[in-house]
Amino acid sequence: MSEEKVITLRTERKNFEDIYFSGNQGSLLFSPTTKSKTITTIASAVILVIVFFFKDSLSENSKGILYFLSFIFLLCAVFLSVSVNKVSRWKKQVSHYLSVLERCKVFEIRFDQNFFTVNIDGEKETSEWKDFEYFDSNNEFISLEGKYNYMFPQKSMSEKEYNLLKKTLKENINKQ
Repeated sequence: MSEEKVITLRTERKNFEDIYFSGNQGSLLFSPTTKSKTITTIASAVILVIVFFFKDSLSENSKGILYFLSFIFLLCAVFLSVSVNKVSRWKKQVSHYLSVLERCKVFEIRFDQNFFTVNIDGEKETSEWKDFEYFDSNNEFISLEGKYNYMFPQKSMSEKEYNLLKKTLKENINKQ
């Protein structure tokens, strides 16, 4: 593969959103990052409310458990809020990136035997093949991780281009 290959991607926002926000990724409380913390916080709140209703039946020496459960609930709520903030920031960054893609006139991938370049309206990011650590592909998208991270939806290119890109990545990233 000595000559340069060029794949021009269609920048339809929905193609990218379907992948970025699949599996509740964009949900603030039930994304993979926050789901367990949400459930734990709800469970600790329920336990705290139950114990609070029965506080009169607790002995004077056992009232400390109410403070302990309140502390656990607050701790869970803090961890949940940190995770929600993280998901919110990620969602905002993705939305900004998708807005940039939506407005762009040129979104192309160029590659040859030495380099891999992504061009978005003249903003070029060029990497050598050795700069990439990992790539994954399925029927919906190709993800590429290294010096720069990319995700290319299958719907944004022809099947022939998608297979060419997948084959090229497999050859150049796995030979290192």
